[in-house]
Amino acid sequence: MEHKSDHYKTLARPSEEVLFTDKKSKFYGYAFPINKVEGIKPLIEELRKRHPKANHVCYAWQLGTENVQYRANDDGEPRNSAGMPIHGQIQSFEITNVLVAVVRFFGGTKLGVGGLIHAYRTTAKMVLEASTIAEKRLKVRLELTFDYHGLDRVMRTIKRQKLEVISQTLEMHCSVVVQLNKTETEKTQEILGRIQGLVTKKID
Repeated sequence: MEHKSDHYKTLARPSEEVLFTDKKSKFYGYAFPINKVEGIKPLIEELRKRHPKANHVCYAWQLGTENVQYRANDDGEPRNSAGMPIHGQIQSFEITNVLVAVVRFFGGTKLGVGGLIHAYRTTAKMVLEASTIAEKRLKVRLELTFDYHGLDRVMRTIKRQKLEVISQTLEMHCSVVVQLNKTETEKTQEILGRIQGLVTKKID
């Protein structure tokens, strides 16, 4: 996925439901912002509960910006006829940290593999077109460790550089976790490196 060095696109919020029909088969599309793999299964299970008589709940997801993870699931449809067309739309919209799911109700007439690919791709496109896509900046977290006597200088530097403090432990040996824009990491580490006794470590 191509993106600016410090930006990425994702969903601002879960989408509204969309509906695509073909030969009486109904395809309901949904899109959700996600932050981790563990959040995917509950969303799919919720869709199965919402549509207990559906024939298939097919989906694709993508996470990350540099080390991208993704998966496509056909849920019983012919191989690569559902999940991959959905994922293709995620790529087409150049978004990440997203789950797109399509719930199908069979209408009695087989669509064929080509028809299924078209239906799942179209539904995924419709739901992403109906979604609010937001551009976000890539963030990096740094853990700063230092002795208490250096606290004033460290805190002044954090304030001057406008770093976001995520957590802090202020004892004899202090630890402060800050968050900043990815593109500012090198410059910030250089400035922090001038503080004697301060150790800086990038964390996930």
